[in-house]
Amino acid sequence: MRFLIEKESKSSQARIGKIILPHGEVETPAFMPVGTQGTVKTMSPKELKEIGVQIITANLYHLYLRPGIEVIEKGGSISEFISFHRPVLTDSGGFQIASLSPLISIKDDGIQFKSHIDGSTHFFTPENVVIYQEKIKSDIGMCLDICLPYPVEYNEAKRASEKTIEWAKKSKKIKSEEFNLFCIIQGATYLDLREKATKELLDIGFDGYAIGGLFLGETPKLSYEIVAFCNNLIPKEKVRYVMGCGYPEDILECVKLGTDLFDCVLPTRNGRTGTAFTSEGRIIIKNAKFEKDFSPLDPNCDCYTCQNFSRAYLRHLFISEEILGPRLLTYHNIYFFIKLMEKIREAILKDQFEEFYNNFKRQYNRNLI
Repeated sequence: MRFLIEKESKSSQARIGKIILPHGEVETPAFMPVGTQGTVKTMSPKELKEIGVQIITANLYHLYLRPGIEVIEKGGSISEFISFHRPVLTDSGGFQIASLSPLISIKDDGIQFKSHIDGSTHFFTPENVVIYQEKIKSDIGMCLDICLPYPVEYNEAKRASEKTIEWAKKSKKIKSEEFNLFCIIQGATYLDLREKATKELLDIGFDGYAIGGLFLGETPKLSYEIVAFCNNLIPKEKVRYVMGCGYPEDILECVKLGTDLFDCVLPTRNGRTGTAFTSEGRIIIKNAKFEKDFSPLDPNCDCYTCQNFSRAYLRHLFISEEILGPRLLTYHNIYFFIKLMEKIREAILKDQFEEFYNNFKRQYNRNLI
């Protein structure tokens, strides 16, 4: 993996760059749609490519349980198996283990958990998580971590952060030289824990650094403070990745703070349930006020959905529970996010990021409209 910084903003820490990976190049800052089980829900790889998606994320916990590491390995790689012949980042699944498994037990050497599918018992160690990700040829793999929900008491956050660092050491030790491994900085909302974790993980040395455990319910102001704090500790030549950051306004703030990668289920999950991201803010298409609204979903968008279908028709699809509704809204939402990142990169390139940032903040409504 190589990371090249191509231009830095004159007015902030925003920067554009390029990550060169085995399955292709990723221009940053970039948003990664979530394909948890090897599929971005309702979307085909062909559609993702035509939208301009450069990289997606998948989840090792889910892929390990179904279809299994051996199946994907025989398919050539995760990219080949899912026919998305572009980079794929795999998360270790630490958060999903905690949130989905009915019974988990965190031990010194890993996590014992029961499958949410059939109740069978499994054990993830930092070492086998790396081995599994190498077997399926992930372009970027993540260390096994402990991600706690918000809020969390200091001592519990301290134990989880220390365990995550210990596991990161084991992960780095076992990984092959050519495999790209990112660690995860934990520490909840406590800056001293974040500082300790970041410095110790920098001493170990990784290809990139992810900030985990944020955007889980804390205030945006606190989230931004922690991102700024960690990014200022991470050397600028390293990839900075804020996990789970998905609202457009949050992404823009974190880009301003020097972040390169983002992922979140928001555009797809919201699309499936009837919420669209537009240039003015979010709308719930099922609302009665759209029953006879024959305008495009977003008049400022040129995606397939907005160029061909009215709000009235999209509302009809959702009210009628037609599968085309979630597909069309998901298509639009992903398109919106990918084009947002393209506009951000262009603004940085032209030394117009501050102007773009201010215009977006003025026009975009964080609340539902």
